[in-house]
Amino acid sequence: MAGHSKWATTKHKKAVIDARRSKLFAKLVKNIEVAARMGGPDPVGNPTLFDAIQKAKKTSVPNDNIDRAVKRGGGLDGEAVDYETLMYEGYAPGGVAVLVECLTDNKNRAVSEVRLAFNRGGGNMADSGSVSYLFERKGVVAVPKGEHSEDDLLEVVLDSGAEEINDEGETFEIISEATDVVAVRTALQEADIDYDSAEAQFVPTMRTPVDLDGAQKALRLIEALEDSDDVQNVYSNLDIPEDVASQLVDSE
Repeated sequence: MAGHSKWATTKHKKAVIDARRSKLFAKLVKNIEVAARMGGPDPVGNPTLFDAIQKAKKTSVPNDNIDRAVKRGGGLDGEAVDYETLMYEGYAPGGVAVLVECLTDNKNRAVSEVRLAFNRGGGNMADSGSVSYLFERKGVVAVPKGEHSEDDLLEVVLDSGAEEINDEGETFEIISEATDVVAVRTALQEADIDYDSAEAQFVPTMRTPVDLDGAQKALRLIEALEDSDDVQNVYSNLDIPEDVASQLVDSE
C-alpha cells in the first residue's frame, strides 16, 4: 500500500504485517520467484532479485522459504513458475485514485476478486489509462530513522540520482527515477547505511484529501484489495490530513 499520509502508511503497514504475516510472506516469495525467472537465480547479477531477497529478509521471511523461491523461479528444482503481471485501475469512495498490481497464474480469478473488492467497498473499476496518468513510476528506497538525518542521507545519495527525500514517520523514503533505484541503494550500502527496501513503485503526482468518512471507506477498500492473494501492491493518491488522522485514531 502506498500513497497516503504518514500516519496511515505507518499504521497500515504495521496492521498488514501483524495481522496478515502469512499473506505478506507469500507475496514477498512470489516477488522473488518472478525476479529469479526474469533475470536468473544469481542475486549478484540480478539486482531486482537482490532487492526482492533483501525486502523478504527485512520482513523476517525464513531463509529456507527464500532459497526455495529462488530455486523455483530460476528453474533449478524442475518446477515451472509462470505468473502474469496485470494492472487494474479504479476509484475508492471520495474520488481517491487506486492502482492495483496483480501477479497471478489465473487472470479470471484475479479480475473477479479485484472487481468484487471495488464493488463491496463502494468504489468502482475504471478503464485503462483513466487513473494511471495520476502516477509516475519511481524508485523508492525506504531507510529506517535512526542515527542518520535527512541531510546525512541527501549527502550520500544526491550524486546517485536521488530526487527528493520524504519523511514518512518512521522511515525516510528516497525518491529517484525507477532506473536509478539500484544506484541509490548501492550508495547507501557503500556508506554502511541500513535500508528496509529498494524497489520501483507507482508514486502519485497529486493527492486527494478526504474527510473522516472518506478515509475510513478508502482504507477499508484498500485492505480488501490487499487481502487477495493475487494482488501484489495497491497504490493510491489518498491524502489523510493530520486532523482527520487524529479522528481516525480516536474512532478506533
